[in-house]
Amino acid sequence: MKPLTLDKIYHAAFTMKGVVRTTDLIHAPDLLEGSEIYLKTENLQVTGSFKVRGAYYKISQLSPEERAHGVIACSAGNHAQGVALAATRAGLTSTICIPDGAPISKVEATKRYGARVELVKGVYDDAYARACELQKETGAALIHPFDDPTVIAGQGTIGLEILDQLPDVDAVIVPIGGGGLISGVAFAIKSLNPSVKVYGVQASGAPSMLNAIERHQREPLSSVATVADGIAVKMPGELTYELCSKYVDQIVTVTDDEISTAILTLIEKQKLIAEGAGAVSFAAMLFEKLPLKGKKVVCLISGGNIDVNILSRVISRGLIMSGRNTHLRIELTDKPGQMELVSHIIAAHGANITGVNHNRTADNKNITDCFLDLDIETRNLEHLMEIKTALREAGFQVSRR
Repeated sequence: MKPLTLDKIYHAAFTMKGVVRTTDLIHAPDLLEGSEIYLKTENLQVTGSFKVRGAYYKISQLSPEERAHGVIACSAGNHAQGVALAATRAGLTSTICIPDGAPISKVEATKRYGARVELVKGVYDDAYARACELQKETGAALIHPFDDPTVIAGQGTIGLEILDQLPDVDAVIVPIGGGGLISGVAFAIKSLNPSVKVYGVQASGAPSMLNAIERHQREPLSSVATVADGIAVKMPGELTYELCSKYVDQIVTVTDDEISTAILTLIEKQKLIAEGAGAVSFAAMLFEKLPLKGKKVVCLISGGNIDVNILSRVISRGLIMSGRNTHLRIELTDKPGQMELVSHIIAAHGANITGVNHNRTADNKNITDCFLDLDIETRNLEHLMEIKTALREAGFQVSRR
């Protein structure tokens, strides 16, 4: 493969004019005290993800011989949509292998862009193995989602845009799955301004690149499990591992609860919808995983293709994580006035009870004792602690379920 060069990234930017959007860089004040935070909104990109950049540029560079049998790709959803759109615009047939656990919305969107979809049991790596089989059978050109210098050059155009939109940026935070996005962004930024820090973020349930960097070798994870399906990759690419080793300053991980909170915060404070993979950079900033104080920071929101059913569950997790919704279990002596006193304390502190269960049959309790299980809405974790403290001062034993 031809090596990645800055000229190639500039050529990709020129080639994609009129097809790919130059996405907005939005100032997001008051998110991290003492820092200036900006959001690079690739969730508002054509197809709802940055992936269309690399896919379009790769397909635009295929020779007539490579185009003859169409293209094939594997993806958890976003690369699939990018390849389908780019292939259809180029007049090529496309076949996409997608893990069977991918969100339905991504599968259906891929079909709408004109691709033939084959669902493969397992995760991304299983879909990749099936795509390789089909490529050998059909002779179609395989459009790799990340381990290809042409694809990486397409993703690197985001780095050019960030430097153009915020020339004095101090740090850029980028999601990592297989590593194609951060490889392109880091290469572009470090080539033009080596002083800018480039940080990577993975889900704690799929830390393949972090493990590779720490152990100085690529090894497949035995399994991956995360709400961020777009970055649930068992093993990073060979080229992306080399580029990340050279150009990325630090990689951290975030939990699913932290990702859920980040998605909820983006909805409430910025009116933006991000999928799990797209929100990990924001989560790393929100939970202060990186040295960002006093810096001008860009969080790359890489995609917004989240299934509405998943979104409702993510919002619920985010509300619980941030202390907005909680479940309290209170031990009571079963006598008149106890529930009224609990309700009075909660109401006096400005919280709202949304669910009640009075359990008199719990095991290992005195015959006159019971549990009162409450669902309550609070402002934040500090508000919740105030209520728990007040209940305990009134003589009640309180725990979160």
